[in-house]
Amino acid sequence: MKLKQIILGTLVYAGITFPIAVLWHVVVFKDLYQSFRYIEGEPNFLLGLITILMQGIILSALYPFVNFSGKAIIRGLKFSLSIGFFFWTSHVLAFIAKQNIDNTLFFIIMESFYLLLQFGIFGVLIGLIYAKK
Repeated sequence: MKLKQIILGTLVYAGITFPIAVLWHVVVFKDLYQSFRYIEGEPNFLLGLITILMQGIILSALYPFVNFSGKAIIRGLKFSLSIGFFFWTSHVLAFIAKQNIDNTLFFIIMESFYLLLQFGIFGVLIGLIYAKK
């Protein structure tokens, strides 16, 4: 496992996830997410960034140990979408299990698209970062 690839993967993950998360949840769809009671009060952006960096380190270090078939981008997408599905269960399903929201289906659709966007982009890039030269 190469430190350079882990650092690059972490930076890519954070560079994708943090801006998309802020734009999606706090800027573009802020009122909607407040109606879901997903955001209450002022978000802690520093803690959010630290969390995303930790996730990026773990995902980037884990990637070389997972052996999916296919070309680099396909392997990256398989990895990322598998991990993304795990995140989806803990992020989306767990939220609606704990929170009564008016439009559950709409929340599931919104968050599913957000996570698909996040992990789709990351999958392509992590595949390229770890592509066998």
